[in-house]
Amino acid sequence: MAGGTGFSSQDAQSDFSKARRGQVLRALVAKVKGGGHPILFLDDVTAALGRTGTRRLGLRSIPLDSIVGTVDRGHGFDGEFRPTTKRVRRRWERIAGATRRGESFPPIDVYRVGTVHFVEDGHHRVSVARQLGHEVIEARVTEIKTRIPPSEIGLTAAHFR
Repeated sequence: MAGGTGFSSQDAQSDFSKARRGQVLRALVAKVKGGGHPILFLDDVTAALGRTGTRRLGLRSIPLDSIVGTVDRGHGFDGEFRPTTKRVRRRWERIAGATRRGESFPPIDVYRVGTVHFVEDGHHRVSVARQLGHEVIEARVTEIKTRIPPSEIGLTAAHFR
């Protein structure tokens, strides 16, 4: 976990400010250089690959860097799950403070397509975990099978690292 003052509320506010500054800077660099990874949307990906079915895999520990997208278009985070708006601040800081105090949270809910994951529930928890330097997160995983293998178009977790 990232260092801090020992005051979880103050540290959570600082964590949010750092995450938000990082997102603004990354967006600026992406505009200048044409880089960065935009957030992917599950429906767009499964429509392109041809969704053929789903199966529940249950509770899994998944790498945070395998999370590249979302189910919901109005979540307030970029492709690296940094906050894109101040409206997520209060909840983000509450989760960051609780995380710093060692409190636990329920697993997030994700869909897996190949080796990448799309968040259905848990955007704030993913954002906080990434900002605090965690490498994995507990998730309830539902796998989506597709006609075209995701790796055939370069949709792999390694591509986003």
